[in-house]
Amino acid sequence: MGKITAILESAQQRANEIGAPYTGLLTPNEAYELLQSAPGAKLVDVRTRAEMDWVGKVPGAVEIEWVTYPGMQRNPHFMAQLEQSVDKESLVLFLCRTAQRSHAAAALAIGAGYISCYNILEGFEGDKNANGQRRTTNGWCAANLPWQQG
Repeated sequence: MGKITAILESAQQRANEIGAPYTGLLTPNEAYELLQSAPGAKLVDVRTRAEMDWVGKVPGAVEIEWVTYPGMQRNPHFMAQLEQSVDKESLVLFLCRTAQRSHAAAALAIGAGYISCYNILEGFEGDKNANGQRRTTNGWCAANLPWQQG
């Protein structure tokens, strides 16, 4: 079994265990490995523009807000923007701050006919530590994966 297949099978098993409505759940490291190895894989960052500008972003990610800042209202154009940016047959990896909005986005995309949608566990910033700070416990940043400020 190849590395890509092993990652996808583990992610699918995690999703099945919790009854996720999409294809799978990936760790940040697994997501990065897929982005490097799986042809056509796309990372879709669904955080707000403000989060991407002020907190940081993943180079090469497709950026589509799930909710808009400052009102935090659901983006009514989300699916149209996704369909313009990412092919429905692509391996699509969704990312947000803590894996909540990306969960909803992956579920919506599967319902709209995307065939391979994965949520990235822990998100970009991860869980808070004992001091209430993010980026130190888990998530994309804590895993030291590529990102850049604003």
